Amino acid sequence: MSVNAIKQDETIIQNVSKKATLMRLYRYLLSYKATLVKVSCLLLVTLSVSLATPLMIERAVDTYVAGRDVPGLLRLAVIAFLMFVLYMLCTRRWMRMIADVTNRILLTIRSELYEHLQTLSFHFFDSRPTGKILARVIGDINSLKDIFSDSVTKLLPDFLTIVGVAVIMIVKSPQLSLAAFLTLPLLAAGMFFIQYFGHKLWRIHRQKNSNLNAFIHENFSGIRIVQSFAAEAERQEDFDRCALESRDTYVAAVRVGDAFGAVVEIVWGLGGFLLYFIGIRIVGVDKIGVGTFMAFSTYLAMFWTPIRNLSNFYNKIVTNISAAERIFEILDTPAEITSLEDSVELPPIRGEVCFDHVSFAYPDEPEKLILEDVSFTIHPGETIALVGPTGAGKTTIVNLISRFYDVTEGQIRIDGFDTRHVTLESLRRQMGVMTQDTFLFTGTIRENICYGKSDATEEEMIAAARAVSAHDFIMETKNGYDTEIGERSSHLSIGQRQLLAFARTMLSDPRILILDEATSSIDTHTERLVQSGIAAMLENRTSFIIAHRLSTIRNADHIFYIDDNGILEAGNHEELMAKKGAYYQLYESQFE
Repeated sequence: MSVNAIKQDETIIQNVSKKATLMRLYRYLLSYKATLVKVSCLLLVTLSVSLATPLMIERAVDTYVAGRDVPGLLRLAVIAFLMFVLYMLCTRRWMRMIADVTNRILLTIRSELYEHLQTLSFHFFDSRPTGKILARVIGDINSLKDIFSDSVTKLLPDFLTIVGVAVIMIVKSPQLSLAAFLTLPLLAAGMFFIQYFGHKLWRIHRQKNSNLNAFIHENFSGIRIVQSFAAEAERQEDFDRCALESRDTYVAAVRVGDAFGAVVEIVWGLGGFLLYFIGIRIVGVDKIGVGTFMAFSTYLAMFWTPIRNLSNFYNKIVTNISAAERIFEILDTPAEITSLEDSVELPPIRGEVCFDHVSFAYPDEPEKLILEDVSFTIHPGETIALVGPTGAGKTTIVNLISRFYDVTEGQIRIDGFDTRHVTLESLRRQMGVMTQDTFLFTGTIRENICYGKSDATEEEMIAAARAVSAHDFIMETKNGYDTEIGERSSHLSIGQRQLLAFARTMLSDPRILILDEATSSIDTHTERLVQSGIAAMLENRTSFIIAHRLSTIRNADHIFYIDDNGILEAGNHEELMAKKGAYYQLYESQFE
């Protein structure tokens, strides 16, 4: 199974244009049509005020000042003040509305991404560091905020401003309006080349930033190992290298992005020069009023200001579109394990498990079979032990039963139902899985034990804890079952943490029980204490036990020795010992 390492850059396998990605983002905005209409109306009011301002200046200078009409000038000032107040009120309102819409959209995308991630198979999570997934759920989604907010607050009003100003300038003086239009091709060419190189650089930066995020997550998750081996200096070097790569790619991308502003300023300055050149040398000063020339200067600024804003907005799109690509890549990753359309609810089961010529290989290595043509039938209530060398396929077998992976060939049936044709929820609800990787959620001991059965009574919870000899040490903690614990819970031993996980599995009352090295972290004395609880738990349940301590599985109904892509030997303890084969040699070497 191929794995994307921390220092290895991720590749976006999608071949989707930036336009298609942007249109997909904008579909989220369309969910708020009513709000967008209100915002657009408010923006039109503010735009009208902005466009009217230069005309008021022209009228004030050429009419009231030139004609020394003080009352008219005062009336115009009052009108201007009222328009300014209206402008401020409308601006404040639409800013609050668009901020609310933007945050709602980000919440929707993050929720969709999280929901979809939970449907993906173990293969997806096994093949990439957790930190790189976190980078997409948190950092990449946050990067989309400016695209949504600016699309409404800048794209529409700035575009309308450009159109409105262009129309007014053409009507007022077609010759002077050339000062703005002649420089547009130069701006378009500059923007094209900048976005072409900028998009590539921002994509590289997000890859490097994802590597950094993954490194930090892994380093602090394994901080005990780092400190145990006094490897802080080496890890610091690795961190510095990842951080420098993130910084250098960011600086390179920003330098290209900053060229947007420089191009706009150069073109704007050239436009200003052309305005005066056309006005003085071609049209003639005597043919243009002072107020008209002042209005045109203002309109030229109003023409280039939104162009500069649109250039900055375009720069943000170039900057953040790679984040959208990374998000949509995960959203478009198909869930390999899903409930099929014709799936039915699995009724309460007895626990018969049948492997019918089952073969399995990981999706990205289909030629490398982990299991090949495996067949067996387990009757309800029987206990099956799986032993054999590491990597032989023991855990793969139990993962296939819970349908964490799908078989490559063959069928797995539970009580006659093909596991691929029953709903995942109804299948896994009747299974209890206890692995050697003990994971506790941040919360109370009570919440962790009741995780699989939130409606469990106090008596049921305590009974499950007593059955695995966890009740006594729980009561010795500060607040008993209400003691707060975390993912690591340093005040709990590894064995105690595993006992809590064991109580959690027992409380769920599964019909099929899977114990994957479930007692590996429990000392021999504690293991003896929980054996009676395990025996009670196994009673009347179909159970699969993976164990390296062969003493714990001597009483199993069937023992499968897994090797060479299948079941090398099968039988109970006495039968396998009598064969003096692989199981016999393993048993003798362990107790030698």
